[in-house]
Amino acid sequence: MNKIEPFKNIDKALHALDNGGRFYNLLTQANDGLIVEAELSKVAGLFNNKQQMMLFLDISISKLDDEKKEEVISKLEIELREAYLKYKPLHIIPSQAYTRGKLGENTIITGTPTLKESKDELIGFIMIPILSGEVTTFSMIPLIDLYDVYELRDEPSDTSFLIAHIKDREKLPNRKIRVAGVLKELKSDIDEKVASKRFLEAVYHQEID
Repeated sequence: MNKIEPFKNIDKALHALDNGGRFYNLLTQANDGLIVEAELSKVAGLFNNKQQMMLFLDISISKLDDEKKEEVISKLEIELREAYLKYKPLHIIPSQAYTRGKLGENTIITGTPTLKESKDELIGFIMIPILSGEVTTFSMIPLIDLYDVYELRDEPSDTSFLIAHIKDREKLPNRKIRVAGVLKELKSDIDEKVASKRFLEAVYHQEID
């Protein structure tokens, strides 16, 4: 999970986002008043993942006022504006993850993370696709085998929600932050037919001043 420092003013936002793309994007011009996918993917550090790009964009302009946010969005090429509307993240707190959250959609959850260090505690299983030739099968893998798992706590209600952070990355701070990712299902055991739990597969986080 990458930490994002939001832009503090519109000029810095447009300068960073309207950047000309990578060196091989020969037809993309910097500072031409149009932000295209190649430029957004460069600053977000991504390739061909519009859903995660919209997570990055939402957090990166979060400190701008509504008028300035709209100005940035207006500079996006039409395909990116459509993607922003499609993937615009839901902002919630942990206690709202089950009542308002939707599986597979971009979600930003605010709370205080605590690392679950016990490897003996069964947290749950996730389904991993395995491609063999033209056949795709699925394997159930314990969440803690692939991720560092945190409880993100909702201070007003003292409710927590699980977030999964790729192993071997910098640990999250034990303070109030915003975590951005995709809401996914989590099975309590391998034989469970319908998942009873959820978790947030984290992509970015933002520390709160």
